[in-house]
Amino acid sequence: MRLKGKTALVTAAGQGIGHASVLALAAEGAQVWATDVNEKLLERYAGVANVTAVKLDVLDKAAIGALFAKLPALDVLFNCAGVVHNGTIEQASDDDLAFAFALNVRAQMWTIQAVLPGMLKAGRGSIINMASVCSSMKGLPNRFVYGTTKAAVLGLTKSVAADYVAKGIRCNAVCPGTVDTPSLGDRINANADPEEARKAFIARQPMGRLAQAEEIAPVVVFLASDESIFATGQFFTVDGGITI
Repeated sequence: MRLKGKTALVTAAGQGIGHASVLALAAEGAQVWATDVNEKLLERYAGVANVTAVKLDVLDKAAIGALFAKLPALDVLFNCAGVVHNGTIEQASDDDLAFAFALNVRAQMWTIQAVLPGMLKAGRGSIINMASVCSSMKGLPNRFVYGTTKAAVLGLTKSVAADYVAKGIRCNAVCPGTVDTPSLGDRINANADPEEARKAFIARQPMGRLAQAEEIAPVVVFLASDESIFATGQFFTVDGGITI
């Protein structure tokens, strides 16, 4: 029970990596607040030990502040919420970029601002941000908006880590490759030929397959635990070889 006695909050916990991470954190003994904007998705946590589900719209700063004010002191924050935009710079609008920055970057800023007072008082804490190999690490086709905002997440992570490295607070990022989540399924099914679209996603993975959300969650558990106590400002890549 590597996380016994720790309290964690996960955003976008309704499905995909967020859901897998909630279950993994709880299985290791953490008391987990599973949040999502979609209350229907949170129903899956009914009866799950160590998990409390609550609606949260991370695009609403006031809602973030109100929830965090009610919570016990958090040891772990996993910022999992995000959006993927498909297209090149020619196909990106100002609204596309603004929304992606709001959800992929600004929402992380707001939740970190909300969790910091408690972590500073306790003198400890682990902040984990969802980034991607599609960022400043690697350019991928038709991911201009996504790659730009995820690069910003890496900068945000480094900056927070640098500011609080001597105060017991760590900030790291998880950088997955392509993960077989409901979100990916929606994007695949939006194509004229979903079968070919899925094959294309698999083809860019050197391992020849997509990752499962349950294969990303152990990295989140590691970063939440004291096993990673000396790691901060780092990007933990779980990409099936994309960046080799």
